Amino acid sequence: MAQSKNVIEITLDEMLESRSMTMTELADRVGITMANMSILKTGKAKAIRFSTLEAICRELDCQPGDILKYG
Repeated sequence: MAQSKNVIEITLDEMLESRSMTMTELADRVGITMANMSILKTGKAKAIRFSTLEAICRELDCQPGDILKYG
């Protein structure tokens, strides 16, 4: 029996737009490179550090569930 593959979706685009913030600005505020921010935003990241997730949530004034969706 084949199992369906569930994925974690990253919804940074919506949060950035609602905060009138660019990806570059968020990367600078969080202290990660644009390359790593892009990998995260496109869902190609295999993992995220809690410290990075915390910094993103702090800068976007949101909860982890606002930018991470499982489905």
